[in-house]
Amino acid sequence: MERAEKWLRRYGRPLELALWEYHLGGGSKERVIQYLSAFQNEDGGFGHGLEADFWLPQSSPIASWMAGQILVEIQAGPEDYIVRRLMDYLMATEQVQPGMWPTVLPENNNYPHAPWWEWTPDAQKDWMFNPSVELAAFLIHWSGSQGLEAALGWMSLRHAFEYLMDADSVEWHGMKNFWQCLKLLRPFQDRFPEEVGFSFAQLEQKARTLILDVISREISGWGITYQPLPLDFVKDPADPLYEELKPLVEENLRVYWESRSEWGIWDITWGWADYPQEFAVARRYWQGILAVDRYKLFKAFGWI
Repeated sequence: MERAEKWLRRYGRPLELALWEYHLGGGSKERVIQYLSAFQNEDGGFGHGLEADFWLPQSSPIASWMAGQILVEIQAGPEDYIVRRLMDYLMATEQVQPGMWPTVLPENNNYPHAPWWEWTPDAQKDWMFNPSVELAAFLIHWSGSQGLEAALGWMSLRHAFEYLMDADSVEWHGMKNFWQCLKLLRPFQDRFPEEVGFSFAQLEQKARTLILDVISREISGWGITYQPLPLDFVKDPADPLYEELKPLVEENLRVYWESRSEWGIWDITWGWADYPQEFAVARRYWQGILAVDRYKLFKAFGWI
């Protein structure tokens, strides 16, 4: 762990170092906000390679979703200016279909990016409610389920949950979004029947079923190929899936623990088709992101 921190200090982004200090070293929320603000644009959205696999400088829903996840982690609220501006961006950004902010923008193609972030006219059919279901949850969470922000959030979720309840399967990144949405909105579960037409319990059970279907159980490939692992969904022992997945979660933790490099970090399991020089930089950024995320998991499950 000490070597991983040294690596971050030498090679990581200031943002990941601030997150490391916040989660693992008693650092402040304000320091995280300071470095996260560097990725925020005048319109309140985020860009500039915050999501390291595409380097679009202008605001995008995906980069703004990544920022929102960080802000939720550090318990930022609407009293924080960075949050208020992010909500303004979501309110002002037109949805491409009911409940869907555009996942990929045409401008992505003008900057270095991974192949999955290539914009095509049909891109939204593949991405569907990823990440919109979480963006909608942010609006409800930070508004306290009151006002215009909450109204847009609930409207967006109505369409997303209709899709979920009709689906036989959902791409696993999208299921991560749905699961995080439900965890974030658990305090408002009594509102669900009125607002979205389904009970919270119905939605949680459907999400649980789809997640259990999609999680990889081929342990030999964990950490070697890019696939959905238990710890992509279960972030702490309070997660509703934890008891059911406890043996797999423990195995996932063991795989992460034993696969650390001599620096105490991990390499990524994906690559880009083009832009080799830029990918080398993105790879380094992702190593820092993974280091923070995985040591947070070790802490949450009592391994450190």
